[in-house]
Amino acid sequence: MTSAAYARLRGIRYALPDSIGQLMPVATIDNVVRTCAEVGRRRMSSSVGLFANDDASPGDIAAELIELADKLRATGCDAVIALKSPQLAFDATLVGQIADRGMPVVLDALRLDQAERIHALAVESGAGIAIPARWQRSTRDVQGLRDLPCRIRLVKGEWADPVHDAEDIGAAYLSLVRVLAGRKAVVGVATHDPVLARAALGILRAAGTPVELEQLRGLPARRTMRVACEMDIPVRRYTAFGPGWWPYAIEQALRRPYLPVWALRDLVGR
Repeated sequence: MTSAAYARLRGIRYALPDSIGQLMPVATIDNVVRTCAEVGRRRMSSSVGLFANDDASPGDIAAELIELADKLRATGCDAVIALKSPQLAFDATLVGQIADRGMPVVLDALRLDQAERIHALAVESGAGIAIPARWQRSTRDVQGLRDLPCRIRLVKGEWADPVHDAEDIGAAYLSLVRVLAGRKAVVGVATHDPVLARAALGILRAAGTPVELEQLRGLPARRTMRVACEMDIPVRRYTAFGPGWWPYAIEQALRRPYLPVWALRDLVGR
C-alpha cells in the first residue's frame, strides 16, 4: 500500500465516527427522563451524562442540564447528573446552579491533564467525582476525599497516565477501594469485570460503606449484575445522551473491536 493510500484510509477511519454519528438519532431530554423512569421500574437507579456539541456554550449546556434535573426531580427518578467539567468551563457557579436543582452531581473523569482542575472544582463545589484507578495521583486524591461527604465513582480509567500508568489496573483499583473502605458517603464501583466487582463490593460492604455497582448502558452487564444481585448491592446505570454521544461510542467501538465478542460471551454466561 502506498503512503498516499494509507493516509486516505486513515483519514476515512478517523472521519467515520462523526460521519455515522450525524446519521444517528439524538435522544431528547424527555427521552432520557422516560429511560430513567423505566430503569427505576426495573429497581435500578440512574446516572445521566450529556455529550454536547463541541461548539455549545457553557451557559447553554448548564441550561440543558438544569432542565434535565428539573424533569428528573419532577418524576421522582433516583438519578445523578454526570458533568463534563470542560464543557462548563470548570465554572463552580454553573456546577452549583445545576446542583441547586436538587439532584446529586458527579464530575466525570477525563484526561490526566485536566485532573487537577476537575479535582479542585469538586472540592470547591462539593460535587461528587469519578476517580480513575490507573493514575498515580489517584491514591492521593482518594485520601483527600475519603472523609468528605461527596459521592465517589471508581473507574479503571480510559486515558493512561503517560508517566506512571498502572501495570495492573485491577490491583490499583482494589488499592483505592481499601483506602475508601469505611467512609460514610457513597462509593460507586464502576466496572464490568465480575471478578473485580465482587472483590471491590465485598471490601466496601464489609467495612460498612454505602456502595453501588455502576454500569454503562450498552456494555455487557449480565455477569456483573448477577454479582450485585447475589450480594444485594444496588445498581446504578449510566445513560449517555446528546449529539456528541454517537461519535464517541462509535470511536470506542473502532478502538476496541473486542467489545462485540465480550458482549456475546457475557450473553451466554462465559
